[in-house]
Amino acid sequence: MNMSTSVLKVKTTDLELKDRLVAINRVTKVTKGGRNFSFSAIVVVGNEDGVVGWGLGKANEVTTAIAKGVEAAKKNLIKVPIINGTIPHEQVASFGGATVWLKPASSGTGVKAGGAMRAVLESVGVTSVLAKSKGSSNPHNLVKATMAALMELRDAITVAQHRGISLDKVFNG
Repeated sequence: MNMSTSVLKVKTTDLELKDRLVAINRVTKVTKGGRNFSFSAIVVVGNEDGVVGWGLGKANEVTTAIAKGVEAAKKNLIKVPIINGTIPHEQVASFGGATVWLKPASSGTGVKAGGAMRAVLESVGVTSVLAKSKGSSNPHNLVKATMAALMELRDAITVAQHRGISLDKVFNG
């Protein structure tokens, strides 16, 4: 994941963040003394208004793993441009074996996305979007690929400022 300069890191102060649990995985380590069970949890946090982050927590108990995941998610929040409840443009991104495809949708469409992608998109505050995941359905890679796609999104004002031209020229050439 390359971090573009347009991605804004967000501080957690003054934010009402809601956390969503994406997946819990039970891990077994076999030792001389028997089996040791631990848990890993992927958590997505967001304020449903353009700020989202993800985290991975590992612990011997489920509740502790989720709490650690929430803390990790709060440390890497990003700001995403949302226009009228949808994304500004179509975007494709991949991470590992997972490839995600996001496309803006008209108002009232809803979030047409599955599993891990849905959790990320709802946490960021997108209300209408078409999404498709191809390749791996591993929740770890799907969350990371969806975050990569969201990081690459830019609205028209940002594009105009980056190119040094007027907003009208962005749309009309």
